[in-house]
Amino acid sequence: MWVLAVILIAAMLIPLAAILADSPLGKSLARRVDGRRADGGQPSEVRDVQRRVELMETEIEDLNRSVAGMREELQFMQRLLEDPRRKKPTS
Repeated sequence: MWVLAVILIAAMLIPLAAILADSPLGKSLARRVDGRRADGGQPSEVRDVQRRVELMETEIEDLNRSVAGMREELQFMQRLLEDPRRKKPTS
């Protein structure tokens, strides 16, 4: 009789576990567990911040190169616009 009760309880737990796993609570719990174990135990928020910082660093490097190029262009334009009659000082 006890064996039949254990089998019946196990049979009822299977659909109950499936319902809980498919619920929003189960999905939230799965995301939290997965987020902490992936990438060295860091939460997904930390990974997102690290990715954003890396992206910003590459953007800053690109901007620095652009500014350097604009400086060179400005110097070139200034040399073109200088008065050609004016003598340049010799060293």
